[in-house]
Amino acid sequence: MHVKELFDLSGRVAIITGGSVGLGRQMAEALSEAGAKLTLCARNKERCDLAAAELQAAGACVLSLGCDVKKPESIQSVVHQTVARFGHIDILINNAGTSWGAPVEEMKLEQWNKVMDTNMTGAFLFCQAVGRVMVPQNSGKIINIASVAGLRGSPPDFQAIGYQASKGALIAFTKDLACKWAMHNINVNAIAPGWFPTNMSGAVIGRDPEGLKQRIPLHRFGSDQDLKGAAVFLASHASDYVTGHTLVVDGGQIAW
Repeated sequence: MHVKELFDLSGRVAIITGGSVGLGRQMAEALSEAGAKLTLCARNKERCDLAAAELQAAGACVLSLGCDVKKPESIQSVVHQTVARFGHIDILINNAGTSWGAPVEEMKLEQWNKVMDTNMTGAFLFCQAVGRVMVPQNSGKIINIASVAGLRGSPPDFQAIGYQASKGALIAFTKDLACKWAMHNINVNAIAPGWFPTNMSGAVIGRDPEGLKQRIPLHRFGSDQDLKGAAVFLASHASDYVTGHTLVVDGGQIAW
C-alpha cells in the first residue's frame, strides 16, 4: 500500500465528541481533509451546527447532533443516527471533557462526579455503544483524548485533581480496552496533549503564559495544526499495528 493510501480516510465514518470547538474542531477538520465523513456531537448543539457549517463550506460531509455524554440514551441516539445516515462507524474520537478547579480538601462530591462522569464514564459509554457496531464489522479505530495531566502529578498552583485523575483513568482504560478488542481488529489508542489554548485551558494559560512556556522545551503552546497529524495517524491504516498506546503531543513538556 502506498504511503498516501495509508493515511487516506476516504469512505470512513468518524464520530467526534466535543467536536465543535478547540481540539475537537481541529481534529474534525483533519479527518475531513483526509476524506472522512463526520458526525460532530456536543452538548451545545448551536456551536456544533456552526462548526458543521464551516466544515461543509470547505467540502466536508458532516452530521451535527446534540449529545450529553453523561446520558446513555443521548449517546445511543448519536450512534443510531450516524449508522442511519452513513451505514457504519469506523472511527470514534472521545474528546468531550470538562474540568473543575478547587483544592482537594474543598472539592464537593458533585464537582468531582461531574468531571469523572464526563471525562471517563462518558468515554466508556461511547466506546460501549460504538463497540456494538465495530465488533460485528470486525474493524474500528478508537482515539481517547487524554492529557499529559494524566501521566503525572501537578504542582500545588494547579488545583484540578478530578481532571488529573480522570485523564489517568482514561489512559489505563485505553490500554485495557485495546487488549480486550484486539481480537475484533479494533485499535484503541489515546492522545495526551500538552498546553493548547482552548476555551477550557484559556483561564489557566492566561494567568502566566510566559511561565508556562518556560516549562515546555519548544517554548510555545500547541497550535491549531499540531494535533491534526496525530489524529489522522491513529484514525488511519498507518497505525494498524499500534494499539494500547498513548501518543504525547506536548512540545516536550513531560520529557523535561
